[in-house]
Amino acid sequence: MTKTVLITGAGIGIGRATSMAFGAQGDHVVVTDVLDAEGPAVVDEIKAAGGSAEFQLLDVTDTAGADALVADIEKRHGGIDVIVANAGIAHRIPLAELTDDKWDHTFDIDLKGMLRVIRPAAAGMKQRGNGAIVCLSSIMGVAYGWDEHVHYSAAKAGVVGLVRGLAVELGRSGIRVNGVAPGYIRTAQLLSEKHSLGAEGAKTVGDIVPLGRIGQADDIADVITFLASNGARYLTGQVIAVDGGLLVGRY
Repeated sequence: MTKTVLITGAGIGIGRATSMAFGAQGDHVVVTDVLDAEGPAVVDEIKAAGGSAEFQLLDVTDTAGADALVADIEKRHGGIDVIVANAGIAHRIPLAELTDDKWDHTFDIDLKGMLRVIRPAAAGMKQRGNGAIVCLSSIMGVAYGWDEHVHYSAAKAGVVGLVRGLAVELGRSGIRVNGVAPGYIRTAQLLSEKHSLGAEGAKTVGDIVPLGRIGQADDIADVITFLASNGARYLTGQVIAVDGGLLVGRY
């Protein structure tokens, strides 16, 4: 059965790979992002491969915009079956420079941005008696602290609470809510010298991962599509670390 899948932050990285994965299995993918060049390019790739997709500009800090988008998709497609709440930022800011505004900006995107999309979509999912929601956390939110990224780690830890709370509240309505906590994944974020490991760090960090490499975006996308599938029908309230064994391998 074809599903309608809404993905935030879908223009690059894990969001892009996840869009491609859902498109490849025949679902209709609503690619959303603030990136108005990269987002449509993902749609073009999905369509070129024979899939179905559309691009919708969405800033997840815009409550009215998220409400309107969800209502529009519900009207045109009859409902949203899957939400992948992926949009996020991770900016390196030392504690002494971490202003209230910078803290709030990260939480506004990385945590509250998920709520803004999930909240309006939940009503339709409840009415239909089914739905799957997958939220992106991080190993830096579930197990590790991250130097000069305390705001990011705190927001991603908050995603765990969001997943658990929603899973309990929405479970009786047939809606499953799970999360994924990626480890080191080769994305633009990871390769940023300013905000993360950078290209040089990415060359060696795989040495500490039990599977011997850093992850690729499609390693995460495949887990997300599983969590949204009937194969995960009795799985809810869980945040799965997809990290090549990093957490269990670091003593």
